[in-house]
Amino acid sequence: MGESRTELLAWLNDLLQINYTKVEQCGTGGAYCQIMDSIFGDVPMARVKMNAKHEYEFIANFKILQNTFRQHKIEKPIPVEKLVKCKMQDNLEFLQWSKRFWDTNYGGQGYDPVARRRGAPTDTPATIAPLAPSRGSAGNLHAGGSRAGGRTPLSGHRAGSTQPNEAIQNLQAQLREMNVHLEGLEKERDFYFAKLRDIEILVQQQLEVLQAEDKDDPVLRDIQKILYSTEEGFEVPEGAVDEEETF
Repeated sequence: MGESRTELLAWLNDLLQINYTKVEQCGTGGAYCQIMDSIFGDVPMARVKMNAKHEYEFIANFKILQNTFRQHKIEKPIPVEKLVKCKMQDNLEFLQWSKRFWDTNYGGQGYDPVARRRGAPTDTPATIAPLAPSRGSAGNLHAGGSRAGGRTPLSGHRAGSTQPNEAIQNLQAQLREMNVHLEGLEKERDFYFAKLRDIEILVQQQLEVLQAEDKDDPVLRDIQKILYSTEEGFEVPEGAVDEEETF
Protein backbone atom coordinates (compact mmCIF):
# COMPACT_ATOMS: atom_id res chain seq x y z
CA MET A 1 0.00 0.00 0.00
CA GLY A 2 1.34 3.42 -0.97
CA GLU A 3 2.13 6.25 1.41
CA SER A 4 -0.58 8.73 2.31
CA ARG A 5 -0.93 12.16 0.75
CA THR A 6 0.25 13.81 3.95
CA GLU A 7 3.39 11.66 4.11
CA LEU A 8 4.16 12.21 0.43
CA LEU A 9 3.74 15.98 0.66
CA ALA A 10 5.94 16.14 3.76
CA TRP A 11 8.66 14.15 1.95
CA LEU A 12 8.33 16.23 -1.22
CA ASN A 13 8.43 19.58 0.57
CA ASP A 14 11.45 18.52 2.61
CA LEU A 15 13.34 17.13 -0.39
CA LEU A 16 12.71 20.07 -2.72
CA GLN A 17 12.32 22.87 -0.15
CA ILE A 18 8.92 23.87 -1.54
CA ASN A 19 5.54 24.44 0.08
CA TYR A 20 3.00 22.28 -1.71
CA THR A 21 -0.27 21.77 0.14
CA LYS A 22 -2.00 19.46 -2.34
CA VAL A 23 -0.88 16.50 -4.41
CA GLU A 24 -2.72 18.05 -7.37
CA GLN A 25 -0.04 20.75 -7.56
CA CYS A 26 2.39 18.14 -8.85
CA GLY A 27 0.44 18.25 -12.12
CA THR A 28 2.59 21.20 -13.21
CA GLY A 29 5.43 18.70 -13.74
CA GLY A 30 8.10 20.78 -12.00
CA ALA A 31 8.27 18.70 -8.83
CA TYR A 32 8.53 15.43 -10.78
CA CYS A 33 11.45 16.90 -12.77
CA GLN A 34 13.31 17.89 -9.62
CA ILE A 35 12.72 14.54 -7.94
CA MET A 36 14.59 12.97 -10.88
CA ASP A 37 17.23 15.69 -10.66
CA SER A 38 17.86 14.79 -7.01
CA ILE A 39 18.65 11.26 -8.19
CA PHE A 40 20.60 11.87 -11.40
CA GLY A 41 21.70 15.50 -11.09
CA ASP A 42 21.44 16.15 -14.83
CA VAL A 43 17.90 17.48 -15.37
CA PRO A 44 18.12 20.96 -16.99
CA MET A 45 16.41 22.68 -14.08
CA ALA A 46 17.00 26.13 -15.61
CA ARG A 47 14.39 25.16 -18.23
CA VAL A 48 11.89 23.76 -15.71
CA LYS A 49 9.25 26.28 -14.72
CA MET A 50 8.52 25.51 -11.09
CA ASN A 51 5.83 28.18 -10.82
CA ALA A 52 4.02 27.19 -14.03
CA LYS A 53 0.38 28.23 -14.05
CA HIS A 54 -0.85 27.24 -17.53
CA GLU A 55 -1.28 23.88 -19.21
CA TYR A 56 1.14 24.62 -22.04
CA GLU A 57 3.79 25.32 -19.38
CA PHE A 58 2.94 22.05 -17.63
CA ILE A 59 3.38 20.18 -20.93
CA ALA A 60 6.78 21.79 -21.48
CA ASN A 61 7.89 20.57 -18.04
CA PHE A 62 6.68 17.05 -18.79
CA LYS A 63 8.64 17.04 -22.07
CA ILE A 64 11.77 17.63 -20.01
CA LEU A 65 10.74 14.76 -17.73
CA GLN A 66 10.15 12.48 -20.72
CA ASN A 67 13.61 13.31 -22.08
CA THR A 68 15.10 12.41 -18.69
CA PHE A 69 13.26 9.09 -18.69
CA ARG A 70 14.55 8.30 -22.19
CA GLN A 71 18.10 9.32 -21.28
CA HIS A 72 18.16 7.01 -18.25
CA LYS A 73 16.14 4.24 -19.92
CA ILE A 74 13.25 4.46 -17.45
CA GLU A 75 10.42 2.47 -19.00
CA LYS A 76 7.62 3.87 -16.84
CA PRO A 77 4.98 5.53 -19.07
CA ILE A 78 4.16 9.13 -18.15
CA PRO A 79 0.39 9.79 -18.51
CA VAL A 80 0.93 13.45 -19.38
CA GLU A 81 -2.63 14.10 -20.58
CA LYS A 82 -4.01 12.98 -17.22
CA LEU A 83 -1.38 14.54 -14.98
CA VAL A 84 -1.63 18.06 -16.47
CA LYS A 85 -5.33 18.13 -15.54
CA CYS A 86 -4.09 18.33 -11.92
CA LYS A 87 -6.49 15.68 -10.65
CA MET A 88 -5.69 14.20 -7.26
CA GLN A 89 -5.88 10.46 -8.01
CA ASP A 90 -3.69 10.53 -11.15
CA ASN A 91 -1.01 12.63 -9.49
CA LEU A 92 -1.18 10.63 -6.25
CA GLU A 93 -0.43 7.42 -8.14
CA PHE A 94 2.45 8.96 -10.09
CA LEU A 95 3.88 10.61 -6.98
CA GLN A 96 3.74 7.27 -5.14
CA TRP A 97 5.64 5.65 -8.00
CA SER A 98 8.15 8.55 -7.98
CA LYS A 99 8.74 8.05 -4.25
CA ARG A 100 9.33 4.30 -4.68
CA PHE A 101 11.72 5.01 -7.57
CA TRP A 102 13.56 7.58 -5.44
CA ASP A 103 13.82 5.18 -2.50
CA THR A 104 15.39 2.58 -4.80
CA ASN A 105 17.74 4.82 -6.77
CA TYR A 106 18.72 7.79 -4.59
CA GLY A 107 22.34 7.35 -3.58
CA GLY A 108 22.28 9.46 -0.43
CA GLN A 109 24.39 12.22 -1.95
CA GLY A 110 23.86 15.78 -0.77
CA TYR A 111 21.32 17.75 -2.78
CA ASP A 112 20.65 21.50 -2.74
CA PRO A 113 17.27 21.98 -4.47
CA VAL A 114 17.31 25.79 -4.27
CA ALA A 115 20.76 26.02 -5.84
CA ARG A 116 19.82 23.53 -8.58
CA ARG A 117 16.86 25.67 -9.66
CA ARG A 118 19.02 28.80 -9.23
CA GLY A 119 16.65 30.42 -6.80
CA ALA A 120 13.79 30.42 -9.33
CA PRO A 121 10.37 31.05 -7.79
CA THR A 122 8.36 28.03 -6.73
CA ASP A 123 5.00 29.66 -6.09
CA THR A 124 2.32 27.04 -5.81
CA PRO A 125 0.12 26.96 -8.92
CA ALA A 126 -2.55 29.64 -8.84
CA THR A 127 -6.21 28.78 -8.92
CA ILE A 128 -8.39 31.32 -10.69
CA ALA A 129 -11.38 31.75 -8.43
CA PRO A 130 -14.59 33.61 -9.32
CA LEU A 131 -14.71 37.16 -8.08
CA ALA A 132 -17.59 36.49 -5.70
CA PRO A 133 -18.16 38.95 -2.85
CA SER A 134 -17.23 37.63 0.55
CA ARG A 135 -20.00 37.82 3.11
CA GLY A 136 -17.48 37.87 5.92
CA SER A 137 -15.61 40.79 4.38
CA ALA A 138 -18.78 42.76 3.76
CA GLY A 139 -19.95 42.14 7.31
CA ASN A 140 -16.61 43.28 8.69
CA LEU A 141 -16.75 46.49 6.68
CA HIS A 142 -20.18 47.40 8.01
CA ALA A 143 -19.18 46.44 11.52
CA GLY A 144 -16.06 48.57 11.31
CA GLY A 145 -18.07 51.56 10.19
CA SER A 146 -20.64 51.20 12.95
CA ARG A 147 -17.98 50.85 15.63
CA ALA A 148 -16.32 54.04 14.48
CA GLY A 149 -19.43 56.01 15.37
CA GLY A 150 -18.67 58.55 12.65
CA ARG A 151 -15.72 60.03 14.55
CA THR A 152 -12.33 60.50 12.93
CA PRO A 153 -9.39 59.04 14.91
CA LEU A 154 -6.20 61.04 15.53
CA SER A 155 -4.55 59.34 12.55
CA GLY A 156 -6.84 61.27 10.22
CA HIS A 157 -8.41 58.09 8.74
CA ARG A 158 -11.80 56.72 9.62
CA ALA A 159 -11.84 53.34 11.36
CA GLY A 160 -12.18 50.50 8.87
CA SER A 161 -10.94 52.61 5.92
CA THR A 162 -7.99 50.27 5.37
CA GLN A 163 -10.32 47.35 4.78
CA PRO A 164 -11.88 48.76 1.58
CA ASN A 165 -8.36 49.53 0.33
CA GLU A 166 -7.31 45.96 1.01
CA ALA A 167 -10.41 44.67 -0.76
CA ILE A 168 -9.63 46.81 -3.79
CA GLN A 169 -6.03 45.66 -3.82
CA ASN A 170 -7.14 42.02 -3.63
CA LEU A 171 -9.54 42.53 -6.53
CA GLN A 172 -6.83 44.26 -8.55
CA ALA A 173 -4.45 41.39 -7.84
CA GLN A 174 -7.07 38.87 -8.97
CA LEU A 175 -7.69 40.93 -12.11
CA ARG A 176 -3.98 40.96 -12.93
CA GLU A 177 -3.82 37.21 -12.38
CA MET A 178 -6.83 36.67 -14.64
CA ASN A 179 -5.18 38.80 -17.34
CA VAL A 180 -2.06 36.66 -17.12
CA HIS A 181 -4.23 33.54 -17.31
CA LEU A 182 -6.03 34.95 -20.37
CA GLU A 183 -2.71 35.73 -22.04
CA GLY A 184 -1.60 32.15 -21.41
CA LEU A 185 -4.80 30.79 -22.94
CA GLU A 186 -4.33 32.97 -26.01
CA LYS A 187 -0.77 31.71 -26.45
CA GLU A 188 -1.97 28.13 -26.08
CA ARG A 189 -4.73 28.76 -28.64
CA ASP A 190 -2.28 30.27 -31.13
CA PHE A 191 0.13 27.37 -30.61
CA TYR A 192 -2.45 24.71 -31.47
CA PHE A 193 -3.95 26.78 -34.29
CA ALA A 194 -0.52 26.99 -35.93
CA LYS A 195 -0.20 23.20 -35.69
CA LEU A 196 -3.60 22.69 -37.32
CA ARG A 197 -2.74 25.22 -40.02
CA ASP A 198 0.45 23.30 -40.87
CA ILE A 199 -1.55 20.07 -41.10
CA GLU A 200 -4.15 21.75 -43.31
CA ILE A 201 -1.52 23.00 -45.76
CA LEU A 202 0.25 19.63 -45.84
CA VAL A 203 -3.02 17.77 -46.54
CA GLN A 204 -4.02 20.26 -49.23
CA GLN A 205 -0.66 19.98 -50.97
CA GLN A 206 -0.74 16.17 -50.90
CA LEU A 207 -4.29 16.08 -52.27
CA GLU A 208 -3.28 18.40 -55.10
CA VAL A 209 -0.40 16.09 -56.00
CA LEU A 210 -2.73 13.07 -55.98
CA GLN A 211 -5.31 14.94 -58.02
CA ALA A 212 -2.70 15.76 -60.66
CA GLU A 213 -1.95 12.03 -60.86
CA ASP A 214 -5.70 11.28 -61.05
CA LYS A 215 -5.57 9.57 -57.64
CA ASP A 216 -7.24 10.06 -54.31
CA ASP A 217 -6.65 9.23 -50.64
CA PRO A 218 -9.73 8.62 -48.45
CA VAL A 219 -7.76 9.13 -45.24
CA LEU A 220 -6.55 12.57 -46.32
CA ARG A 221 -10.10 13.44 -47.35
CA ASP A 222 -11.34 12.45 -43.90
CA ILE A 223 -8.65 14.56 -42.24
CA GLN A 224 -9.59 17.53 -44.40
CA LYS A 225 -13.26 17.01 -43.57
CA ILE A 226 -12.46 17.14 -39.85
CA LEU A 227 -10.37 20.29 -40.29
CA TYR A 228 -13.16 22.07 -42.16
CA SER A 229 -16.08 20.84 -40.06
CA THR A 230 -17.96 23.38 -37.94
CA GLU A 231 -20.23 23.33 -34.94
CA GLU A 232 -23.22 25.45 -34.08
CA GLY A 233 -22.03 28.84 -32.93
CA PHE A 234 -18.60 28.43 -34.56
CA GLU A 235 -19.50 28.73 -38.25
CA VAL A 236 -17.34 30.98 -40.41
CA PRO A 237 -19.49 34.00 -41.44
CA GLU A 238 -20.51 34.03 -45.08
CA GLY A 239 -18.23 36.18 -47.17
CA ALA A 240 -15.47 36.17 -44.56
CA VAL A 241 -12.03 35.87 -46.14
CA ASP A 242 -8.72 35.42 -44.45
CA GLU A 243 -6.51 38.04 -46.06
CA GLU A 244 -3.38 36.12 -45.10
CA GLU A 245 -4.39 32.94 -46.92
CA THR A 246 -2.83 32.61 -50.36
CA PHE A 247 -3.55 29.43 -52.23
